[in-house]
Amino acid sequence: MFDDAINLPRAIEFLADPRHHLVVAIDHNLVIGFVSAVHYVHPDKPLPELWINEIGVAATHQRQGIGKRLINKVLEVGRELGCEVAWVLTDQDNTAAMSLYASLGNAEAPSNHVMFSFDLEYVNPDTVLIALS
Repeated sequence: MFDDAINLPRAIEFLADPRHHLVVAIDHNLVIGFVSAVHYVHPDKPLPELWINEIGVAATHQRQGIGKRLINKVLEVGRELGCEVAWVLTDQDNTAAMSLYASLGNAEAPSNHVMFSFDLEYVNPDTVLIALS
């Protein structure tokens, strides 16, 4: 179900973190779908937010409403945590995801947001870096 093989130490770390959430769909003792999310706080937001990181449903179980039930369950988790909003990113050409998210109702229409991804192994020597932790 995941993009790559599960890394056991990372899986343990993920599951031990109370801000990480994993909802799974099981059919006959086999995981056939999942959604992972993270709830977080931010200094300028009054309430926490829920970021839906990834959703996957086995090809054998797609188009059966499983993805919609998974998303609804993780949204319920967000409400229980007091989150103000939940959000997810996808590619506009990912028609399955676009259809799923639109089918949930109460979703803000897609916009022209652009996501940048940074390779953290590369450090520009001309950049002054300050990290607060």
